[in-house]
Amino acid sequence: MKKILITGGAGFIGTNLALKFVKNSDSAVIVYDNLSRKGASNNIDFLLRQNFRNLEFIRGDIRDVRLLKTAVSGADCVFHLAAQVAVTTSVEEPVEDFEVNAMGTLYLLETCRKYAKDAFFLYASTNKVYGDLSGLKLKELKTRYVLADRTNGITEDEPLDFYSPYGCSKGSADQYVRDYHRIYGLKTVVFRQSCIYGPYQHGNADQGWVVHFINQAMAEKTITIYGDGKQVRDILYIDDLMDAYLRVLKNQNKCCGRIFNVGGGVRNSFSLLELIQYMEEILGKKIEVDFKSWRPGDQKVFISDNTNLKKATAWKPRITKQHGIKKLIEWIKENT
Repeated sequence: MKKILITGGAGFIGTNLALKFVKNSDSAVIVYDNLSRKGASNNIDFLLRQNFRNLEFIRGDIRDVRLLKTAVSGADCVFHLAAQVAVTTSVEEPVEDFEVNAMGTLYLLETCRKYAKDAFFLYASTNKVYGDLSGLKLKELKTRYVLADRTNGITEDEPLDFYSPYGCSKGSADQYVRDYHRIYGLKTVVFRQSCIYGPYQHGNADQGWVVHFINQAMAEKTITIYGDGKQVRDILYIDDLMDAYLRVLKNQNKCCGRIFNVGGGVRNSFSLLELIQYMEEILGKKIEVDFKSWRPGDQKVFISDNTNLKKATAWKPRITKQHGIKKLIEWIKENT
């Protein structure tokens, strides 16, 4: 039986990943989480209520080296999702942000090097490692900004430019994960993820903006937009991300030691204004919007060029942005 460790396993992505693995009788799944994030307690309660015999929960902090040893020892796969995830929080508490994201990742890598050196290790990084991308050539249209000279989006060759304490901490961890393959031979992969959305996500104004917008609209509350709303993100439904995780796991010989951008791509991109307009169509009502100043480091456009991941694993997004939004709205209606 394979031992699967998911740090941050009670989070949005972790919950979906745990559900994927516990349904396989050949996997023993350990969810490791300190339950500090909003919604994490609800998610772990849901997972434990299912009475999966091959699921274990360890309540612990990613900085607790002794407890990490217990969780990591003998692991076959480690999915490192535990993180401080909000730029705003990182600005308010930069030391805490660094300790969780950078030091926590280093602690986990070292523990794996000593007690699970042959384990597959996937790290969930972020497109924020590329900074604000202010040097890109853009066109401004009525409802969105458009990349003028990069029709497929941003590749992994884009120079790193950490912006905000969050960008610095996640970027540092990103590079440590890569280097532990080169120096120590760990089987690591880095995913620089774009905007992921779907069930079991408890978003807010700082993180998880798609579900936050939907929740605000369904509750008939005003949505706050920082900037002019023309900023564009490619959105990726959680089922497609799970498919990407599993494909990389199956193609370790092609993927270990590499970094991949992963997102919805050009076809699944929305500006904030466009998403609100689409939600108004689906929900059949007007959504109130309040505009505030741009936040530091906010990218006007980020669209992931998924070419390298597609070449390595034959992966591509299959759930369209329209279908994904509808699926999420239905899930929220059924679970609130």
